[in-house]
Amino acid sequence: MLKLGVNIDHVATLREARYRGRERGEPDPIAAARECEAAGAHGITVHLREDRRHIQDRDVWMLREIVRTRLNLEMANAPEIVEIALRLKPDIICLVPERRQEITTEGGLDVVAAERAIAETRRRMNDAGIEVSLFIAPDPEQVAAAARTGAQFIELHTGAYAEHFDDAARREAELDRLVRAARQAHELGLKVNAGHGLNYLNLPALHRVPHLVELNIGHSIVSRAVFVGLAQAVKEMLALMESYRG
Repeated sequence: MLKLGVNIDHVATLREARYRGRERGEPDPIAAARECEAAGAHGITVHLREDRRHIQDRDVWMLREIVRTRLNLEMANAPEIVEIALRLKPDIICLVPERRQEITTEGGLDVVAAERAIAETRRRMNDAGIEVSLFIAPDPEQVAAAARTGAQFIELHTGAYAEHFDDAARREAELDRLVRAARQAHELGLKVNAGHGLNYLNLPALHRVPHLVELNIGHSIVSRAVFVGLAQAVKEMLALMESYRG
């Protein structure tokens, strides 16, 4: 069964637009996490950025208390965030690249260039009982480097696939890259997640990618929730995932 991790960052984005710097505000990411789980989500994903643009420290600590499925903390390999993760003990972390000027995470982690540092963080997390995923482009060198770090998972960056979905030739090329990367990762003993830019239109074609364990989807679900409510948006996404056979 293909699992769904719902990224609730943009629930916090909406809250921060009105209540930044305040102890309380709406919409509440904690309430959103509860509703997503009740609707059938298999996990909750949040990105604690160094600039705290959406998710705040108090959010992750409250989420650790209430999440009953699987808490996935996306994070940069930055000393402050690493120490928070080691104290927080999410079920899994996903190391991602992070640039202050970007709107959302752009591109995959360059594991080849930072293999030693990533391997050390991986070791510290695993020693604390936390699984590790690396958010990478579907590139064979990055997949191989991810395996060498000892990470348990990779999360394939589906942004290029999503961006070129309306161009048949480019869509096929990007799907082929994802298929080959997933097969390579599986052969190397890595579990495979995927995410970035996935929505209700482009998700079905992604079923061609083998060995997927979990999809992490946020913006599309939060956007759909404006019209149908969060629980219904989650259920609609889960329905599109039911036919995946891996």
